[in-house]
Amino acid sequence: MVRAPQTRVYLSLGSNLGDRRANLKRALRELAQTPGLTISSASRVYRSAPAEVTDQPEFLNLAAEARTSLPPCDLLQAVKRIERELGRPDRSGRWGPRVIDIDLLLYDGVQMETPELTLPHPRMWGRGFVLAPLAEIAPQLTMPDGRRVTDIADAMAQEQDVSADL
Repeated sequence: MVRAPQTRVYLSLGSNLGDRRANLKRALRELAQTPGLTISSASRVYRSAPAEVTDQPEFLNLAAEARTSLPPCDLLQAVKRIERELGRPDRSGRWGPRVIDIDLLLYDGVQMETPELTLPHPRMWGRGFVLAPLAEIAPQLTMPDGRRVTDIADAMAQEQDVSADL
């Protein structure tokens, strides 16, 4: 039997409605049960203030590293299916409150832009709630522009209120 190549990917998960911690755990379980996807590690849970639309509950966030044999757009479809199954409507608003939000951040160095998917995730660079958990699980990760994720996360930590939810 020939094994499909395993590509390293990084995901960001967030929730600010309902039992936020349970929503994150359930999303990780659903991701782990997705054919062609294996979760390698997950960060601690981080607490963050909402971005863009600030009149909503505080978020809990985490990052996950996974291995996949799925092409990027197939992985995106799997992620969107999980979001729907966990109660996020297709049109729940870009920055509004949500039961679960799962973003595909990085796909093993792939750079692409389609109407459905841009890799690396275009808004991850200025978001401490994405970079702090990512730096925790992948401290040596180098971004496409050559910067280390830990350096970017450290700079963001001074500007944004993001903390581990202990």
